[in-house]
Amino acid sequence: MARRLYGYAAERHAFPESEAGEALGESVGAAVAELAAAHLIQPRPRPDHAAADGCPGGPVAVCWSAVSPQAAVARTLAPLALQVREAHDEMDRLRVRLEKLLPEYEAGTDLRNRGGANALELVTDPAALQILIGELIASAESEVLTCHPGGGRRPETLEGAVVRDEAMLARGVRMRTLYQHTARYSRPTAAYVERVTALGSQVRTVGDGLMRMILVDGHTGLMEVQDDIKAALIVREPNVVHFMEQTFERCWAEAEPFSTTVGPDQARSISDELRQTIVRLLAEGLEDKVIARRLGMSERTCQRHIAEIMRAVGAKSRFQAGFLLSATAAASAASRAPLTPPAAAPESAAHDGTAGTA
Repeated sequence: MARRLYGYAAERHAFPESEAGEALGESVGAAVAELAAAHLIQPRPRPDHAAADGCPGGPVAVCWSAVSPQAAVARTLAPLALQVREAHDEMDRLRVRLEKLLPEYEAGTDLRNRGGANALELVTDPAALQILIGELIASAESEVLTCHPGGGRRPETLEGAVVRDEAMLARGVRMRTLYQHTARYSRPTAAYVERVTALGSQVRTVGDGLMRMILVDGHTGLMEVQDDIKAALIVREPNVVHFMEQTFERCWAEAEPFSTTVGPDQARSISDELRQTIVRLLAEGLEDKVIARRLGMSERTCQRHIAEIMRAVGAKSRFQAGFLLSATAAASAASRAPLTPPAAAPESAAHDGTAGTA
């Protein structure tokens, strides 16, 4: 109706609302209000006598006339344009005020860096941590080292990681990654490994002793926080970063290449190594859930391995299994120890065999 009314108005110099309603065959009150709000029609005082402009005289004091769309646009946008100009002016004033603080900030950060106050930083917000990891990976120039304990990674985590890591590898950045042996049995993890290794990444696995960490270009590291898997410690202190790098290299030297197609012999080798690790941790007296967490497997799978080990050593209880395994390990270590020759007499001993005195 508003469009029809505007067309009607454009054909006349002026018109009263009642006349438009009769001509269009229905009430036009709402349409008049809509067009007036959009500045497409404007009121015109109507004289008491008949006017030549098409607005007859009478008791009604107001007629309406059409306004061009260009004029309506100018009138409608003028307040908004004023607000935009004021906002830009305020932005400029705020920018100037804040930029005046730049010298103080730079002087403070220089002092802080010299003092090593930012060498360690704890991040507990998971969203902020993911943003930080993305920024570090994006800024990498030479090599990224990563350790992912806990078995296979979640598919939703791998979806984001594969896009980020492929872009990094395409830039020519080297990447080496350590998982635990149990990650080999995760199909999403194996598919991720297949994609990144095709671009040059190297991936290996170990049984135990892996801590979660990321090292970027040998100068910045992220390491896990005890009892909070969603948090991380950012490390920039050179000596700590060097220690993390050496820890990674020791694990890397003992690790086995992650093959996405595991043959029977390799599967038996990995399974035997896992069982030996479980035996060692059982002998140390660790609980099932602790062993499972350290090896990146479910507690049920870990308990199944423990039950098989108990049957193998003839133990009727977990305590007995730990005792037998500890005794076996001690006996094995003793049998491998070299014979120790008797200690030589100290030079200060007397010729009669008694120790001399000062």
